[in-house]
Amino acid sequence: MPRYLERFGEVPPTAGLPLHRADLGWPVGDADADLGAALARFLDVEAVQIECSGTAALVVALTALQRLAPERDEVVVPGYTCPLVALAVMHCGLKLRVCDVRAGTLDLDPAALQRLCNAQTLAVLPTHLGGRVADVATALHCARRVGAWTIEDAAQALGARAGGRSVGTRGDIGFFSLAVGKGLSMFEGGALVVRDPALRRACAQASADRVPRRAGWEFRRSLELLGYALCYRPVALRWVYGLPLRRALRRVDWLGAAGDIHGPTIPLHRVGRWRQAVAVRALARLPEFLAQCTEQARWRCDRLSRIPGVQVLGDSDAVPGAEGVWPILLVRLPAQVHRDGVLRAAWGNGCGLSLPFARALPDYPGLASALPPLALPHARDLAARLLSISNSPWLDDRRFAMLCDTLTEYCASAA
Repeated sequence: MPRYLERFGEVPPTAGLPLHRADLGWPVGDADADLGAALARFLDVEAVQIECSGTAALVVALTALQRLAPERDEVVVPGYTCPLVALAVMHCGLKLRVCDVRAGTLDLDPAALQRLCNAQTLAVLPTHLGGRVADVATALHCARRVGAWTIEDAAQALGARAGGRSVGTRGDIGFFSLAVGKGLSMFEGGALVVRDPALRRACAQASADRVPRRAGWEFRRSLELLGYALCYRPVALRWVYGLPLRRALRRVDWLGAAGDIHGPTIPLHRVGRWRQAVAVRALARLPEFLAQCTEQARWRCDRLSRIPGVQVLGDSDAVPGAEGVWPILLVRLPAQVHRDGVLRAAWGNGCGLSLPFARALPDYPGLASALPPLALPHARDLAARLLSISNSPWLDDRRFAMLCDTLTEYCASAA
């Protein structure tokens, strides 16, 4: 990165694929705007259903499962995950059941999951958080034992694989996000992968019934996509992302700084041809971009792991042949005091430091009242000690070295 960008530029919190001017042309034919078919080829699956967001894709999936098993009304989710997952469950009128994770990992805790699964369980959601490949086999076993389904939350893991297969295809249903900052983005979008043909038809019918054509929403998203294409670059990000971030930090509003404040409404609408065409063209460059990010992550994870007291979270050790993607590097510090010290020192300086999620699910305002008191020691431990470092190519070696120095300084007392 040139020195003037180091001074005036902002590194995004995740490694998103930048759009090119050529991506923004109008589709010239049906194939040019068929994002579902393009993603099906990329993921090596029969079909992909396009929705207006990853959250909307989850709503559609849960709606289809509700219709197939109306007597079931509970959905099991990790205690440390995106709060939008909980909002989608409640949007469908279902009951949220929160499961702790295994100590120091992103996997659902097998013993806790087994206790939560029962005759009322509709679905279990293992989550490939931050592109890290999670254990799906345990979720499948526990769900099938009680006649429930498994939905893989692969919102942040497009391109990740396990045993030669894309994540999102091992469970009954998988969904991906195409939102801002994801590996592939059309500003806001989602992709649904369904293994069984009958269940696939049920999801398509649920989408046809629940998702209306709203020209106003699609027009808004198209304008936002144009703004994203223009502003997703270091100098512009300083104003559209960095300025609001620093305002939130001055208010000591870590929820706002982490982007964890969400309204109660989940927009549902059809995705237009133009936005799909933009994503189809950008998708051609995604494999090379993911390979570049993987190579960069390999040596940066090695550098981080040599800092005393720092644990770099990798793919699940329960998944043979896991090959995650690397939009962010997830690191767990010795204690909350060290993590908070690093954030106060470096979060607002434009180097791509952030929080994956600010709290465990039951500790978010608006969710606590919907959940009973829960002992989630490992999920709360992640919320207290985890931070994310952008793996964007715009995070140059000099800035990364400065981040490592900050981590070393704040972890020295623990070491």
